Amino acid sequence: MLGAIAKTLFGSSNDRYVRSLNTIVAKINGFEPTISAMSDDELRGQTAKFREQLAAGEKLDNLLPEAFATVREAAKRVLGQRHYDVQMVGGIVLHRGEIAEMRTGEGKTLVATLATYLNALPGKGVHVVTVNDYLARRDADWMGQVYRFLGLTVGVIVPNLSDQQRRDAYGSDITYGTNNEFGFDYLRDNMKYDRASMTQRPFNFAIVDEVDSILIDEARTPLIISGPTDDKSELYISVDAIVRQLVPADYEKDEKQRTIVLTEDGTEKVERMLEAAGLLFGANLYDFENTQVVHHLNQALRANVMFKRDTDYIVKYEKVRRPDGTIEEVGKVVIIDEFTGRMMDGRRWSDGLHQAVEAKEGVKIEPENQTLASITFQNYFRMYPKLSGMTGTAATEAPEFYDIYKMNVVTIPTNLPVQRIDEEDEFYKTTEEKFRAIAKKIREHNAKGQPVLVGTVSIEKSELLSEFLKSEKVEHSVLNARYHEQEAHIVAQAGRLGAVTIATNMAGRGTDIQLGGNVEFRVEDELSEMPEGPERDAGIERIKAEVAAEKEQVKAAGGLFVLGTERHESRRIDNQLRGRSGRQGDPGLSRFYLSLDDDLLRIFGSNTLFARMMRSNIEDGEAIGSKWLTKAIETAQKKVEARNYDIRKQVVEYDDVMNDQRKVIYEQRADIMDAATVGEVVVDMRWETINAIIGEGCPPDTYPEQWDVAGLKERILDTLNVDAPIEEWIKAEDGIEPEEIENRVRDMADALINGKSADFDPETWVMIEKEILLSKLDHHWKEHLAMLDALRQVIHLRAYAQKTPINEYKQEAFALFERMLTAIREDVTRTLGRAQFQMAPLEPALPQLPDFLTTHIDPLTGEDDSFDVDGGTRGFVTTNLPPMQIPRPDGVEAGDPAEWEGRVSRNAPCPCGSGRKYKHCHGALTAGA
Repeated sequence: MLGAIAKTLFGSSNDRYVRSLNTIVAKINGFEPTISAMSDDELRGQTAKFREQLAAGEKLDNLLPEAFATVREAAKRVLGQRHYDVQMVGGIVLHRGEIAEMRTGEGKTLVATLATYLNALPGKGVHVVTVNDYLARRDADWMGQVYRFLGLTVGVIVPNLSDQQRRDAYGSDITYGTNNEFGFDYLRDNMKYDRASMTQRPFNFAIVDEVDSILIDEARTPLIISGPTDDKSELYISVDAIVRQLVPADYEKDEKQRTIVLTEDGTEKVERMLEAAGLLFGANLYDFENTQVVHHLNQALRANVMFKRDTDYIVKYEKVRRPDGTIEEVGKVVIIDEFTGRMMDGRRWSDGLHQAVEAKEGVKIEPENQTLASITFQNYFRMYPKLSGMTGTAATEAPEFYDIYKMNVVTIPTNLPVQRIDEEDEFYKTTEEKFRAIAKKIREHNAKGQPVLVGTVSIEKSELLSEFLKSEKVEHSVLNARYHEQEAHIVAQAGRLGAVTIATNMAGRGTDIQLGGNVEFRVEDELSEMPEGPERDAGIERIKAEVAAEKEQVKAAGGLFVLGTERHESRRIDNQLRGRSGRQGDPGLSRFYLSLDDDLLRIFGSNTLFARMMRSNIEDGEAIGSKWLTKAIETAQKKVEARNYDIRKQVVEYDDVMNDQRKVIYEQRADIMDAATVGEVVVDMRWETINAIIGEGCPPDTYPEQWDVAGLKERILDTLNVDAPIEEWIKAEDGIEPEEIENRVRDMADALINGKSADFDPETWVMIEKEILLSKLDHHWKEHLAMLDALRQVIHLRAYAQKTPINEYKQEAFALFERMLTAIREDVTRTLGRAQFQMAPLEPALPQLPDFLTTHIDPLTGEDDSFDVDGGTRGFVTTNLPPMQIPRPDGVEAGDPAEWEGRVSRNAPCPCGSGRKYKHCHGALTAGA
């Protein structure tokens, strides 16, 4: 009670904090008259002045007011945009390493320039992280005008860059890129064999745009670099055929946990079918020999029962030319992002699940991949000494941001009061009744010219609603994973008079919805063919006038009406959809329509008092709505959010174990690459290996006659390649100590290696030692990652023994790590001892990284845009180059275009040198042949 009164009188803690920043904003405004009077050269000279002050020991915080005023003036001159005072508050929050929650349309992109410029002054680099490559390019070009005007360098990290181009971009004062690009570059750098070939600098400061999407939604799964393993297509197909014969009584599914298990009868049935197919070893499905079959069976069950086509994935068909010249359509399974509705082309489910779905859909089964390196976004971004972020929706996840990243969320007030009206939810008994009511409501608002943005949760629901709207004869556009090519244009014009747009999850779309339409997109659509000149200028002015007039009409009709067809399990996603309406003081309206068939109510509230009342007391077609019901839904959402947070927290807890080990391995790699010589490391490994071998063969407190001399000699010969006459030593010296044997074996092993090294100059021998050390380190680390993956799959079973799985995992992982270090020492020693080295006519080259898979999503097409051949060591840039100057990993050169099909990636630059992607150049010609 007292807290509520205090909040009414003094405002919330957030309000008080924001008010306290107004004194700094007043200082910034105090510099404006002086800085506005400066010439362009004088304004540009501010950067050099600030850097001199920093070199003299001045703190960034003391430079903030004048630096922010400088950026404001530069933006005014270069972009024609002046930062509002509330945007200055946002900039201060970002500089302090906090999260600025700013509503859609409040100019977050411009706010970032303030903290970015200030923190770029020391020259240590600032990373601005965006959700997709399109936004990274756009913001680097758009906001880069301000930075370049002030004398700072700007780089952008996008797919298809060479290592040198990446180094140049990371060497800039400010670097734009996506979370995937930054994370994969970090992993790739730690797979390199030479320090000079690494691309990133030490981390300094990062600003994350759409911070909730990147640090929470996408943080549920780690970044993984993987390479292909053996092909098991036949096994997937065979197991899928068996699973298709099962009926619901054969298994139990839990939609909350997304798990599925066989019943007792189902297990017996499967055992009989597997035995008939020759896939069962022994009589029991759960015998050790059947581990792999059980794994495939579980994934096939999940694929067939839990994963639905057009909801969780779609099957996309492409034309491919066969070797005999004929064209065939080849299908592939493409994941749909549940938060954005986008196709995640190139991203694959792990652990064989994607292959199980491919078997289910009857398309080509790609081999499983083995993890070569991985990191979660949580552990990647926590490596930055200072991290900040901005988004329209973060307050609901504030506890998680603080717990995981130690970042506070600050809600920034809007520049103009919000005029949007948020109506109470409406509830219906069935989906059909709900969609019929939605279609009628849309027709009513469409009739008066009010634009309507409809948010759905899946492609299936989008297309179902589209059918209802067709029956009501309402013109509309559908935006989902099937139609990404038109995405930006559809979103940009969703605020036009009478527009009706159905969108699958509006999170992170990156295009602002402006009432009356978007001038830039209309110019692009209508005047793209018109050359520069008076006629085009007149056309642009005409479009501007039409948009301004139409905006007033839309305002009069009530602004943008946002209609949600279902509540998402996360309140943030609902708030993102709502936030599309009412930008910059525009009028707007929002309402959500729900039914008992919705996933949120069906899975998490099917047996509640509310659900039972709805079924028994509400007539067909009747709707109810009240604040109480809306609050009840919010409570359900909070429970789901808490559960999802626990899942993400568990992911972090397990990855923290691996992260500690990853740091050790990566630091060891860096030390090896940086060292002038690694002879001492190699000698230490050899001596420790000898100590372990002698310790096993000659246990402490035993007599020589109890030693396994034959086994000891065999181990020494196998590992060190030296034939130690241990029997003779024992006979010659009665009572010889194990330490003496160890010293003599050491001398023999050292003499062997010294003899080998004498055949090479010191520099070449160091390179040989480094190459062996790094290759063995990488090999055993890869195997260790596979072991940890397998351990994590089963560690939860320890809970049945009243043990805490995470504690057990830590102990087991530590033991595995120690075993891995021992194996590395022994493997390096064996390789150096047994390998025969010869001088080659050319200098020994460091090994190339293997082919591996990563994911980069094109924002407009949804296709994998990475074309990562070998981890970025040979990248390609889509610039205009003459033919024959773009090297190809498979030896493809410019020549006969008929030979390129199937050898050149669809997303790679065309070998003809046009600078366009192959699929848009000669690839388009051959596909149409």
